[in-house]
Amino acid sequence: MFAIVETGGKQYKITEGDVLKVEKLPKPENGKIIFDKVLLINDGQKTQIGAPYLEGATVTVDFMEEGRGKKITVIHYKAKVRYRKVYGHRQPFTKVKVGKVA
Repeated sequence: MFAIVETGGKQYKITEGDVLKVEKLPKPENGKIIFDKVLLINDGQKTQIGAPYLEGATVTVDFMEEGRGKKITVIHYKAKVRYRKVYGHRQPFTKVKVGKVA
């Protein structure tokens, strides 16, 4: 069984027990996050496709940790005018473990 959910402007194919990093989400009080933007659910025999989302379908995930990704360096450079700018960026993420797909 797998599902495709949308969160943070991205789509993820998930199955029960998966651990994935998604765009930063607010930290929940009880440790559970519910994704209600489910695009597709496949249970092995039947596939349900939403238009754009499935009504009443949810995916429950357990909050694991928050963090920041690997640093990337962004360089702006213009030739012959002595212009150079260098800065870095670390994208924040939330690590979650998929619980129940319903």
